[in-house]
Amino acid sequence: MHDAHSEELLAQVAALPPLPGVYRYFDAAGGLLYVGKARNLKKRVASYFTKAHGNTRIAHMVGRIVRLETTVVRSEAEALLLENNLIKSLQPRFNILFRDDKSYPYLKITGVAAKDGTGDDPSQRFPRLAYYRGATDKRHRYFGPYPSGWAVKETILLLQKVFRLRTCEDTVFANRTRPCLLYQIKRCSAPCVGLISPEAYAVDVAHAEALLRGEAQEVMEDLQRRMLAHAEQLQFEQAAELRNQISALARVLHQQAVETTSDKDVDILAVRVQGGRACVNLAMVRGGRHLGDRAYFPVHVDDAAALHEAQDGTPEAGEDTAPGAEGGSGRGVEALVLQAFIAQHYLGVPVPPVLVTSEPVDRALLDALGEQAGLRVNAVHQPREQRRAWLDMAQNNAELQLARLLAEEGSQQARTRALAQALDLPQDDLDQLRIECFDISHTAGEATQASCVVFQHHKMQSSDYRRYNIAGITGGDDYAAMRQVLERRYGKVAEAQREAGGAEPAPGSARLPELVLIDGGKGQVGVAREVFEALGLDVSRIVGVEKGEGRKVGLEELVFADGREKVYLGKDSAALMLVAQIRDEAHRFAITGMRATRARVRTGASRLEDIAGVGPRKRARLLQRFGGVRGVAEASVADLCTVDGISPALAQEIYRALR
Repeated sequence: MHDAHSEELLAQVAALPPLPGVYRYFDAAGGLLYVGKARNLKKRVASYFTKAHGNTRIAHMVGRIVRLETTVVRSEAEALLLENNLIKSLQPRFNILFRDDKSYPYLKITGVAAKDGTGDDPSQRFPRLAYYRGATDKRHRYFGPYPSGWAVKETILLLQKVFRLRTCEDTVFANRTRPCLLYQIKRCSAPCVGLISPEAYAVDVAHAEALLRGEAQEVMEDLQRRMLAHAEQLQFEQAAELRNQISALARVLHQQAVETTSDKDVDILAVRVQGGRACVNLAMVRGGRHLGDRAYFPVHVDDAAALHEAQDGTPEAGEDTAPGAEGGSGRGVEALVLQAFIAQHYLGVPVPPVLVTSEPVDRALLDALGEQAGLRVNAVHQPREQRRAWLDMAQNNAELQLARLLAEEGSQQARTRALAQALDLPQDDLDQLRIECFDISHTAGEATQASCVVFQHHKMQSSDYRRYNIAGITGGDDYAAMRQVLERRYGKVAEAQREAGGAEPAPGSARLPELVLIDGGKGQVGVAREVFEALGLDVSRIVGVEKGEGRKVGLEELVFADGREKVYLGKDSAALMLVAQIRDEAHRFAITGMRATRARVRTGASRLEDIAGVGPRKRARLLQRFGGVRGVAEASVADLCTVDGISPALAQEIYRALR
């Protein structure tokens, strides 16, 4: 092993301290290969370079190491948290990695209910329910996180039925003169027009919060106690209102199947591994209610598992288990995946006090998470009763989600191979086959946009999508639009090829995809051929998707720029299914961008934003005062001057710009 590494690197390894820390391995191109933690950096890192690893994946990784970075920390818990922060942010090649799809949604109750009814801010006097994603704010209260937006909206509907809290925006609330439809259908108590006092509304808010915390029985008892108190004082109308609220709460609790267990906040985690892929199914219980679940699919599972297996039999004395083994020795790939998920997931999401898991979890990991969150976290590996039912359900869902993923991936790979065979494309590395597809979209020549979508690794790569605003052409001239987008897209490719002088372009430079799909027939393909010939690019990569007779789906024909005859693949062809999938995605991406641009032009929003002196606050005041951009445009100079912060000179400027 020594012969493959520089003396400088080996000297750095020999000089490492016997302290806890995190290490990082890099290859010759600067790419991050692996991030690991150790109780003893010296022993752990040296084990990579002093042992014979044979013809294994760990040998493959170690052979690529040219640079090492380490960070010494105070404890194993710090090392664990730093390791997984780096894994999430840097995405190394040989670690199990869970990629974030999007942030979790929360249910937000705005402001702090003013029990004495003071204050002018409606969000303070009459808090509203809202669906929310993003960073939390101490001025509001947040409940969750929830596994999906649907779960939040269901909970909001529940609270509207029972406590009739408002959901309208503050600007709408401040300008109501009569109750809206939600009041008529008994989903809101109409605080906007004073049909409920701030004090009574605050009580409903407090009850809603208690229900979200899982205190349903306490809320029910309080409502019954208040109902009887009103009845004793002969206040029968108030007692009847509370009776109706109790009845609504009872119906909701029955429908929502609130669990009778003492658990309030629990996460249930089940893992399944099959066919080189893994699924972690996360189910959430909040306030005693099962809110649903979400599936996660990690990458690099095979590589990380192979690293663990290669080292697991010979751990260093007094050392943590093998590199990559976030779990303990002999627990299998499922335990590795679960430990990696827990360590990465709860870095950015609040951890509940109880985790119900399908695999055992190291106490050190739970202690590190608890230290970070300021509470004690426990994991239950072999649950009973209600927890057992939750875990069984999560395990079934993990199996179903993994089966679905494997079926979809198998289908996509079959489609990629079928297309490569049909078009005589290289089949030695279909994972790297890259297809770019272009489409033009506009409305009668207005707001013309071109889209470029990318297919690679057997799936659409949304992060590589691009939109191009088309300017300087006659409205509705799709040929000119296609010419412009192709010149802009592949001009740099042609330049990189010229600089390479016929050799392979340098890594990181613009490259020509194996296939360029054009949503159009002979005319559009002819334009694309002219552009590629002018740039000196390979025209054989251009294929047009021509609609068939009657523009029916499944009757499309492929048109080639290099003179080949048209090809009809057949409506049941896997290759045509892939072509249609990519073409439809390009059309969807183009038309959504075009509609957004057209809406901005028609409403004048961009014109208002472009006026010098009109910042976000003044723009918000104008829109609130006049009800939208159209109202601002129709306002007189005198009317504009009535808005706080709008001087006569600025009012004249706004008036001229919008007229």
